[in-house]
Amino acid sequence: MFAPALLRALRKNKTLRYGIPMLLLVVGGSFGLREFSQIRYDAVKIKVDPELEKKLKENKITLESEYEKIKDSTFEDWKNIRGPRPWEDPELLQGQNPETLKPKAA
Repeated sequence: MFAPALLRALRKNKTLRYGIPMLLLVVGGSFGLREFSQIRYDAVKIKVDPELEKKLKENKITLESEYEKIKDSTFEDWKNIRGPRPWEDPELLQGQNPETLKPKAA
């Protein structure tokens, strides 16, 4: 007898219906963000294996060394080949002339 009247009053109360879920979202979100941001700080503290770090330092590749490798190469003889569309067969397209692939107007 008393319970249905109480439930009806709780459903009509806008604070309980909208305010409390909003507060739970804000407070819960702050705790969630704290946990996710803590991952970033924990990742900085992880120590790398000294042997792996030594190997990484030995294989140092710089932009200048890669530039020296390709500096004297010529790119005049390359050929632009269009990749296949989803409805086309890739084996038929490779090495064909692009003019032959255009649909013929009737």
